Amino acid sequence: MKKIIVKDYDPEWSSIFDSLYSFIWPHIMGQAISIEHVGSTSVRGLAAKPIIDIDIIVDSQDSSSAVIKSLVTLGYKHLGDLGIADREAFTNPLNLSNHNLYVCLNGSLALRNHLALRDFLRSHPDSAVEYGKLKKKLARRYNNDIDAYVEGKTEFITGLLKDSGFTKIELSKISGVNKKK
Repeated sequence: MKKIIVKDYDPEWSSIFDSLYSFIWPHIMGQAISIEHVGSTSVRGLAAKPIIDIDIIVDSQDSSSAVIKSLVTLGYKHLGDLGIADREAFTNPLNLSNHNLYVCLNGSLALRNHLALRDFLRSHPDSAVEYGKLKKKLARRYNNDIDAYVEGKTEFITGLLKDSGFTKIELSKISGVNKKK
């Protein structure tokens, strides 16, 4: 199992996203709405695991299927939804920077979760600092247990999402996905 490492914010993360965007977008631009840099590496000043999270937004299941086909031709391996509705996950080609890639249906809970958390942390730097400290603490405590690390962040994340207008049912779904199996 890989060791969990959380690093201080690196301005290079934005450049890595830009490079990945430039690689992917020309192959899906007629099929997708946009590509978004999400996750902790997208928030200036936030400590994070040095893995870029990317959401490709589509407007229909047909568009999702077309994007999946295009990504496979680029060397991505489709992993399915991994138990999260309206979100398809991929492993990235070995020759690219380390990143998590998802195709998300516009308006889906998974996408709304990613965008709301990113936008909240971007506009609330004190919360971003607090979240970064929590992530570092969890990485030290659970350095070889990604499930425990993710579960340890859940209460903080759902608290922020509650403040962003998510319902109890939506928060329960998000929490359920993040619990150790």
